[in-house]
Amino acid sequence: MKIAMPIHGGKLSQHFGHSEQFSLIDVEDQSIRSREDLTPPPHEPGLLPRWLKEKGVTLVIAGGMGQRAQAIFEQAGIEVICGAPSQEPDEVINSYLKGTLETGDNACDH
Repeated sequence: MKIAMPIHGGKLSQHFGHSEQFSLIDVEDQSIRSREDLTPPPHEPGLLPRWLKEKGVTLVIAGGMGQRAQAIFEQAGIEVICGAPSQEPDEVINSYLKGTLETGDNACDH
């Protein structure tokens, strides 16, 4: 499984489309195998879902994401979890893997 998380200031970004970087985390046997932080291409509607699909992402964990982006991910077969807390990527992933990730409201409303 490859998980993508939008990052801003070293923590999970609450605004998916305006993130400084994305952490791409490879998970195997319920543990983190590798992590790569990448700078995304310039923001353009619909581009990030395609870019992450090309990178092999199967799950996106975000603080907030617009409905259109969620729909594009769904069409691409990529699962989306919104409302995750603004924590360091490894903390969020480890909580997810343990089944203890607490999510709140989607931080984006567009």
